[in-house]
Amino acid sequence: MLGFLKEPVVVTAKINVNLVALTLMGLISRLWGLCYPRAVVFDEVYYGQFVSLYMKRIFFVDDSGPPFGHMLLALGAYLGGFDGNFLWNRIGAEYSMNVPVWSLRLLPALAGALCVPLAYQILVELHFSHCAALGAALLILLENSLITQSRFMLLESILIFFILLAVLSYLKFYNLQKHSAFSGSWWFWLLLTGVACSCAVGVKYMGLFTYMLLLAIAGLHFWHMIGDQNLSNVSLLCHFLARGLALIIIPMGMYLSFFYVHLALLYRSGPHDQIMTSAFQASLEGGLARITQGQPLEVAYGSQITLRNVLGKPMQCWLHSHTNTYPIRYENGRGSSHQQQVTCYPFKDVNNWWIVKDPGMQQLVVSNPPRPVRHGHIVQLVHGITTRYLNTHDVAAPLSPHSQEVSCYIDYNISMPAQNLWRVEIVNRESDTDVWKTILSEVRFVHVNTSAVLKASELSGASLPEWGYRQLEVVGEKLSKGYHQSMVWNVEEHRYGKSQEQKEREVELHSPTQMDISKNLSFMAKFTELQWKILTLKNEDTEHKYSSSALDWITMDTNIAYWLHPTSGAQIHLLGNVATWASANTAALVYLCLSLWYLLRRRRKIYDIPEDAWQLWVSAGGICGGGWAVNYLPFFLMEKTLFLYHYLPALTFQILLIPVVLQHLGNHLCRSVLLKSMFSALIVAWFSSVYFVYCTFSPVTYGQPALSLTELKALRWKDTWNILIRKQ
Repeated sequence: MLGFLKEPVVVTAKINVNLVALTLMGLISRLWGLCYPRAVVFDEVYYGQFVSLYMKRIFFVDDSGPPFGHMLLALGAYLGGFDGNFLWNRIGAEYSMNVPVWSLRLLPALAGALCVPLAYQILVELHFSHCAALGAALLILLENSLITQSRFMLLESILIFFILLAVLSYLKFYNLQKHSAFSGSWWFWLLLTGVACSCAVGVKYMGLFTYMLLLAIAGLHFWHMIGDQNLSNVSLLCHFLARGLALIIIPMGMYLSFFYVHLALLYRSGPHDQIMTSAFQASLEGGLARITQGQPLEVAYGSQITLRNVLGKPMQCWLHSHTNTYPIRYENGRGSSHQQQVTCYPFKDVNNWWIVKDPGMQQLVVSNPPRPVRHGHIVQLVHGITTRYLNTHDVAAPLSPHSQEVSCYIDYNISMPAQNLWRVEIVNRESDTDVWKTILSEVRFVHVNTSAVLKASELSGASLPEWGYRQLEVVGEKLSKGYHQSMVWNVEEHRYGKSQEQKEREVELHSPTQMDISKNLSFMAKFTELQWKILTLKNEDTEHKYSSSALDWITMDTNIAYWLHPTSGAQIHLLGNVATWASANTAALVYLCLSLWYLLRRRRKIYDIPEDAWQLWVSAGGICGGGWAVNYLPFFLMEKTLFLYHYLPALTFQILLIPVVLQHLGNHLCRSVLLKSMFSALIVAWFSSVYFVYCTFSPVTYGQPALSLTELKALRWKDTWNILIRKQ
């Protein structure tokens, strides 16, 4: 039985030395001196704030994209023992000793380093020579802009890593299709394609461009499979379901999981939750949850409530009134009702409290048992402190003359009767008998007499003048087709009124509630709201010193100064390798011209290259050229502040196109031995120029050594580059 022990156990393995060497060189180029500078570099000031919030479990919203990339940066901070205590307020600020700089920058650097072997493998899987693949990897290795972007706490290198991983995985899956369909490795690479695509989208929405490209390529390949008579209908169905599972269902599930982890980690209230609905805020620990915990769920006649406008723009505000009245005449000469002012006030205040009254009864307390208010019920809203009724009538609003004035009614003994009946319409109801619920219900108040809807004015700068204390205007909107969020309100704070006497009621309005009813939102409800905020929340785009247009990127007419040493001339810039960028543009142009030439010739039944070479040319163009197009052209349609680093994913694909074109030219256009020798010599000279440019600009790629004034001026190869030169 133990005879097998007589012979030694031998394990053999094939090691691709090229791949190992490229990986090591990638790691050295990205990890060398990673802690330098020990200061905040450019957008680290932006992402660092989110990392600190993760460490402290404080909720935030970032309108730039999904949370997966932020979580990866936070993972590096967690592994380094970061406690989140650092003030991210200034580029160039020195990191304190509690900030693990190496750990914070490690994951982006690793991702950038692994892009080098990924580029090599992609060219191999596209069936190009190992020499061409090695050239592609070396071009990625020596690209100054990719090095700079991967050495700091930024997301572009992570995005490019997952994009290249998705492309490589799909190519490996496709190459296994003919001989190993449904094998273990076939499933592995197919599933990894979907996982990598979801990760790319989860880092930045720019990853969606490559995801769509791969879906289109997969769809085209499946369309060709349909025409294969050797495949049965059952086999085609299995192929379709496998691709649907791996490329659509799993990425969707993973995308949801990113938000699930994000929301599970960030359970504490913070500065960003004010833009969320009251229900979302109440689900977070602290903040609104401390105020609303234990509130009654169902609004009843006699309830004391505050009403928050759902729109939350230009800022969150609550329905409010105070003893001051509208002026008899406005500055423009128009008259008012001189009734008590009703506004939307952006701060919590005792004058935000209202009492829900039954029009058929006089009592302002909740009966026992409480009588809940339902959809369609008629109510009166009584201002808690002044006890005047919410009213609107056919008088023009102060800032919106086409809308009705909203006021609290004062009886002046003139022919202006009270019109204070409002119908409650629950917008998000499930049935017409739904009960009005605290926080959860979104309601409209429709005026019974005029059908006007209570609305927070959407006018830009709709703040009342000094007589209205600069508070926001509230109007009755007469033309209300459908509904807008500015017409929708929700009960935020709520208690059951017990005091009929006014003085006792005023004391009650200042007191916390005691009843205990939970209002936790489901994950899907929180995800839907957060996703909508990310997609619709727009920060005011301001012109940045280093912002640029998409046209500037191709010729690299712009740069970004990332960091400047406070005393010496040492500095870091996002600047590409000029030789590589020019070569990439030339390769793209040559590919386009040759493709058009071949297509015209093939139309005339003239075949300049063999069919397998043509298929290789087309497939490489679909991946590399298509990757460049989908990651670049959409920026011409975007209305946002753009920077040079937005071009890096597209540039990566364009660089991969260079060896594709060079190998094609060498194989099919250089037919004689002399031409091939001259072509090889030109490639060596060209690659030497790429290395020379890399070395020339490495001081502003790595930030060291510090350069003299003359050396810095010598680096300004273009007048549009902003190389920082200190005044002597």
